[in-house]
Amino acid sequence: MPLKYPFSAVVGCEYDPATASGLDDMGLALVLTSISPEIGGVLVRGEKGTAKSTTVRGLAEVLPWIDVHDGDRFSADPHDPAASSPDLPTSSAAVVSRPVRLVELPVGATEDRVLGSLNLEKALTAGSVEFEPGLLARAHRGVLYVDEVNLLHDHLVDLLLDAAATGQVTVERDSVSVGHSARFVLIGTMNPEEGELRPQLLDRFGLAVEVAAPRDPALRVEVVRRRLAFDRDPAAFVETYATSQTELTRRISQARHRVDEVTLGDAAMLKIAEVCAAFEVDGLRADIVTARTAVAHAAWAGRRFVTRDDIRVAALLALPHRRRRNPFDAPGLDEDLLDEILGDDDLPEPPEPEGPTPTDDPSDDPGDDARDSDYTDPGTPDPSTHEADRPDPLSDEMPDSVQDSAPDSTPDSPQVPPQPGAGGASSTVKAGEAYRPRLFTVDGLGQGTPGRRSRALGSTGRRVGAASGRGNGALHLVETLRAAAERHVSQEPGAHDGRLTLHASDLRTAVREGREANLLLFCVDASGSMAARRRMTQVKAAILSLLTDAYRRRDKVAMIAFRGTEADLTLPPTGSVEVAVSLLDDLPAGGRTPLAEGLLTAADVVRRERLRDARLRPLLVVVTDGRATAGADAVERSRLAAAHVAGMGVPSVVVDCEDGPLRLGLALTLSAHLQAEHVPMARVSATGLVDVVNGRVA
Repeated sequence: MPLKYPFSAVVGCEYDPATASGLDDMGLALVLTSISPEIGGVLVRGEKGTAKSTTVRGLAEVLPWIDVHDGDRFSADPHDPAASSPDLPTSSAAVVSRPVRLVELPVGATEDRVLGSLNLEKALTAGSVEFEPGLLARAHRGVLYVDEVNLLHDHLVDLLLDAAATGQVTVERDSVSVGHSARFVLIGTMNPEEGELRPQLLDRFGLAVEVAAPRDPALRVEVVRRRLAFDRDPAAFVETYATSQTELTRRISQARHRVDEVTLGDAAMLKIAEVCAAFEVDGLRADIVTARTAVAHAAWAGRRFVTRDDIRVAALLALPHRRRRNPFDAPGLDEDLLDEILGDDDLPEPPEPEGPTPTDDPSDDPGDDARDSDYTDPGTPDPSTHEADRPDPLSDEMPDSVQDSAPDSTPDSPQVPPQPGAGGASSTVKAGEAYRPRLFTVDGLGQGTPGRRSRALGSTGRRVGAASGRGNGALHLVETLRAAAERHVSQEPGAHDGRLTLHASDLRTAVREGREANLLLFCVDASGSMAARRRMTQVKAAILSLLTDAYRRRDKVAMIAFRGTEADLTLPPTGSVEVAVSLLDDLPAGGRTPLAEGLLTAADVVRRERLRDARLRPLLVVVTDGRATAGADAVERSRLAAAHVAGMGVPSVVVDCEDGPLRLGLALTLSAHLQAEHVPMARVSATGLVDVVNGRVA
């Protein structure tokens, strides 16, 4: 069996037995949730190549061994009178010790593989109904690791988090009814560049930490040196860290036995509630997780009761991800505000608990030493910077340079359409404040790329039926056996020897219903007639809100801006909200209106995306006043371009931004040629644009 990279050899996780220090945020979070799995697991977020997977895989090597019944696939605790296993109705089996398992759940796992299913071999050979345990049963009393958890299907994430929270799994399917314990340390890693978790799922992880590669050249050299040494001679490298690994295992074991003896006083609970309320976290899960983490940290530090330092460490690990409102909000917690809430005085010491006292030195606090170490995560915001002083990507305030860029116009001044032949001046405004739009979905069942928005049939999701033939789905065992049994019964007596046989015609594949991603294509008029600051601020805010929601739901979003004499694909189909935010803020307005070029560019984008994936369903949102002033026969060319888009079968919405006492109704005419829904700007605000899209899609 290949040796794993030692946990203590990871830069930032160097455990010093002499001082019980050396753990950074990631190492400390993993250790605390190992001491108290009720915390709810750890989510490690960070850029690629930051040793996330290496650290998690090394954690299992330092966890204390567990006792199990020999042959028990469910790893029930033989020393717990209340523990039971479907494999062992009685406790007559011998007790053996084994290392803790690290169970890795692949992104493409099915629900049957996670929960368990009917034993195929026993069903086909002996005709018996027997349950085959899934990954959750195998992970009981161990570590369940999900790499790229943000790419895992939502319903599987829900299953994992429910099992982690309750410690139980109940399976009712395929003529099987089984319940078993599933108490494990849940660890998920993810790269935010590949998409975010839904806020509801993010909140279910007990702790979350941000990691980044060190920028100090000396630290980077040390990382490379250790990795090369491990690859050159794994056995010798592992032996070098054997002492620190053994001591770390011993300390985790002591903390596990001590955690039930730690006292969480009333003053400590009140302080935790004050901290959670001050940081405006939603719900009460944050209070519970912070309390459990503080108790685990006190046990890890060898204390008999929770102190101010324990609460501080717990809050820094349990609260930052619960305060985030948008994918591009900077993570982290305002440590100055946290210290102000906690105060300088320590909490009053609660009464002495009954029973034996811990033997370790209470002053031995690895958490404080870890936070005072020389290594500073460059991805962590500067704690000296107050939250209010940090830039807000959703702010609708414009810098002075932007406000001064168009001295001849004000937000309330009327906009004069550019005359033919005139270039028109450009101005730039920022988007208004973004907001959370309502969920909107495409009616019916699609077959597009797996996502999180519209209902679709695909290879992932809940099993809703079965189809004949091999197909692309997984084998539906029960329906296959039922088809074989029906054919078996219908055969003439003597045509078989009594045994059930399977033919190719009996095969049934599972039909699964999940979610798909859609393409939202915005075609924005950025010409001089649209350059009013207030109008562009509303349009940008609405687009930003929809883009943020689409980012969470794994949609593709594209944006076309047309002004002057041409149209630019400013944002190719993507899910990167960071790029979209910067492009929206820098999108200028001014010049003539090449409406035909904008529509033809939109048609070209749709055509290319359909070539890449014919199942992807787009929605075109054209934001314009309908004027076409660039080039010869501009109006006629815009109508021909609209008819071309309509002939492609692209569902569209035209948002009419024309205002003023004299209205030409050009956007209404455009919507008729585009076969799109026409919505006057008078009925559209920043929120209204989202409602228009919701109504049109639904």
